[in-house]
Amino acid sequence: MAKITAEKLFTQLKAGTVSPVYLLTGEDVYRKNQVINELIKILQPDDFNIYRSEADKADWGEALTLANTAPVFSNTRMVILTGIEKIRKEPKEALLRYLNNPLPTTTLVLTHNDSKKIKTEKNLAGLAADAGCVADFAELKRDELNLWARNKMQEKGLQPDFDALDVLCEAVGGELAAMEQEIEKLYLYTLDRADKKITKQDVLACIGFSKEENPFELSNAITACDRRRAIMLVDKLVDDGEEPVGILSKMTFPILKMARVKRLAEAGLPQSEILRAAGLMFWESRLVNQARAMPAQAAFKRTLDKIIEADSAFKTSTATDPKIMLKGILLTLFNK
Repeated sequence: MAKITAEKLFTQLKAGTVSPVYLLTGEDVYRKNQVINELIKILQPDDFNIYRSEADKADWGEALTLANTAPVFSNTRMVILTGIEKIRKEPKEALLRYLNNPLPTTTLVLTHNDSKKIKTEKNLAGLAADAGCVADFAELKRDELNLWARNKMQEKGLQPDFDALDVLCEAVGGELAAMEQEIEKLYLYTLDRADKKITKQDVLACIGFSKEENPFELSNAITACDRRRAIMLVDKLVDDGEEPVGILSKMTFPILKMARVKRLAEAGLPQSEILRAAGLMFWESRLVNQARAMPAQAAFKRTLDKIIEADSAFKTSTATDPKIMLKGILLTLFNK
């Protein structure tokens, strides 16, 4: 067949189309497991006709012998080997030999979870594509993750607003298994509510933060150019025992984001182009106006120098007063 997108693979499976070989690449283990479960549902192999193992723990002699053996009292056999990026030279060579001439009655499913290493596995990917199909399951980012979360929530009758989705995706990230658990918590949280609209505060409550402990308050204060509140939050985070390097990380992301937006705005690009180029969601358009109020690019450069200095000091335990270093970054940024 060929290399195809994850979406096209799901479409093929819904139509009942099955290949003798699947190589599923990328870091998104959740959706790869969905593919495996869908194949099992389609093929319905019994215990005599399915072999499943992590690649580094598998008996490769047995696995490939089974793959080359006709199914027992069935039309198909499944062999599933996950994490093949970990296998050694000998089993890999045996696997490549099998991919040169796969048995049509076997469906071999391989998962490879290292997106950098797979780029060097051209022989493996090429043979798998010739024998069946290769589909990449990169971790969902920003708008894709937002859409996935929205669809999952709507399947459960939940109606999230934009801020709720933004906070949920920023808090959980691209780990879809964890995202599904958080959505289930939101479903249970609103089980006795007639109104299924989900707000930012609902998400924060379910994740485990109170309104006063919003984990994005520092980021919001920085993007809003609220120097007084940002400094107050740094004081509070340090006093509450949060690691300085963790606070620095919370500060660095919004600063880099606003530096990028300001540079694009100063280049004269229209708002829609700025949002696209900066990788922002359409409801983050407020950041464009906020970025215009931020200090000049020179202030960003001095701020980044301070961030690098603080990062080194925190990681080498040479910082004498974390509060002074962290607040120094904010004072440098907002010093017009």
